Amino acid sequence: MEYKNQRLEEFNRYLKNRKVAIIGLGVSNIPLLDYLNDKEARVTVFDEKNIDKISKEALEKIRQYEINSYFGEDCLKNLKGFDIIFRSPSCMPNREELQEEVNRGAILTSEIEMVLKMSPSKIIGITGSDGKTTTTTLIYEIIKEKGYKCYLGGNIGTPLFTKIEEMMPEDIVVLEMSSFQLMDMEISPNIAVITNITPNHLNIHKDYEEYIEAKKNIFKYQDSNGILVLNYDNEVTREFAKEANGKVIFFSSKEKLSDGIILDDGKIKECKDRVRRHILDVKNIKLRGTHNYENSCAAIAATASLVDTETQINVISNFAGVEHRLELVRELNGVKWYNDSIGTSPTRTIAGLNSFDEEIILIAGGYDKHLEYEPLAKPILDKVKTLILMGQTADKIFYAVKAEAEIQNKTIETYVCESLEDTVKIAYKVAKNGQVVLFSPASASFDLFKNFAERGQKFKELVNNIK
Repeated sequence: MEYKNQRLEEFNRYLKNRKVAIIGLGVSNIPLLDYLNDKEARVTVFDEKNIDKISKEALEKIRQYEINSYFGEDCLKNLKGFDIIFRSPSCMPNREELQEEVNRGAILTSEIEMVLKMSPSKIIGITGSDGKTTTTTLIYEIIKEKGYKCYLGGNIGTPLFTKIEEMMPEDIVVLEMSSFQLMDMEISPNIAVITNITPNHLNIHKDYEEYIEAKKNIFKYQDSNGILVLNYDNEVTREFAKEANGKVIFFSSKEKLSDGIILDDGKIKECKDRVRRHILDVKNIKLRGTHNYENSCAAIAATASLVDTETQINVISNFAGVEHRLELVRELNGVKWYNDSIGTSPTRTIAGLNSFDEEIILIAGGYDKHLEYEPLAKPILDKVKTLILMGQTADKIFYAVKAEAEIQNKTIETYVCESLEDTVKIAYKVAKNGQVVLFSPASASFDLFKNFAERGQKFKELVNNIK
C-alpha cells in the first residue's frame, strides 16, 4: 500500500489562502517561497537587511510570485495579522513583535521545527557548544553507509521542509540543531545527542541559563522510547540525565563507565553490564584530538540501535573531517598549516591546541561574543610558542595570557595585527621546521567576515598563495 503523509497533506490544505510571514531570507527560508506559492498561501517576507543585501535568487522569487516584502531594521513593525510565522534561526523567538502576533493567535514556527512535526521518518538531532557538525556528519555517514535513505539538514546540509513529501517512515533524518533553532521548540527528535555545554552566544542569549534551557528542548519532549546521548564528562550535560524521559547513553573520555561508550587507553570501547568490548583503536582514526574521539563515541552511541559495529568502524576510520575543523591546508618548509576557523569559542580553541604535540604558532582573535578568555590563557602558555592576535578580542586574549604569564613567571612571543593577511605573513616569517601554524580564533567572525566558513576560506587562500 502506498504511504501517504496525512499530517503533511492536512497542513498543505490548511496553507491555502493563509497569511504566512517569512522572517529572514537565508538559506533555510528561500525554498519555502516556492513551496508556499505552490500551496497558494498569501506570503509576506521580512528581512532586517536592506534590499541591496538580499540575494538575487530571493528577489527574483519575490518578483515572480508577486510576494509582499519589507526590508530594513524596522521591517517587523509591519508584522501584523498573520496566521503562521516562519522565523529564521537568527530571529530570536522572544522578539516583542513576534510575541505580539503569537498572543493574538499566530503560529510561530521554523523550517526545522516543521520537519520534526511533519516528517514520518526517525529523526536524530545533534546539539552542543562544540563538535556538533563533526558528530552530525559522522552520524549521517554511518547511517548512509548502512544503506538507509538519509537526509541531512538543520545547520548543515540542505533545507529539508520541501523534502518532507518524499520522506518515508523507514528513512532517517539527521539534524544539526543550534540553541537559536531549539529555543522555542516544542517537539524533540527520536534520538538526541548533546556533545557538551559551555558558555556560548552570550552576546545574543539573555544569559547562560537561557542558553542551557534552549539546549534542553532537544530531549525535553521525548517519550519513553526516546534515546538521549550525553557527555558524562561535562557537568551540565551529565545533570540532564535526571530530566530524561527515555533511555540515556553516556559517553566519556575520562571515566571508565559501567555502561556507555568510553575512550580508554587509546581505544574506544562499549561498556555494558560491566563488560568492556573493544570497538576501535584511535590510531586507526584519521581525525586528530581527544575531542574528535569523543565525537566518534557520541556517533557510535547515537547509531548503535540502527547499524552494526562494523559499519561504524569503517566510516569512523576513514572519515577525514569537515572543512574548517582542524583542516590541514598545506605543509610548507616542514611547517603544517591548519585551518580551525570553526574555533569560535575558547573551549573549541583549547580542544584544537590539545590535538597537537608539536610546537604551535597560534593565530587567534575576532568578533566579541562576550565570553571569558581567562580559561584559554594557561593552555596557550602550555602549548603555544608564538601568539598572533587580531580582531575585537585581541586585547581580551592578550591581557588574559599576560596575567597568567605573570603568575607563572613565563614569557611568550606575541604579535597584534590589523588583518588576517598580516597574521599569515608574520606566521610564515617566524615558523620553523616541525612547528604547526594553527588558525583557531576562539572568537566569532562577524567583525570582518560573513561567517566562520568565509573566514576559513580566506585563511586557506592566503596560505595557499604563499610562495
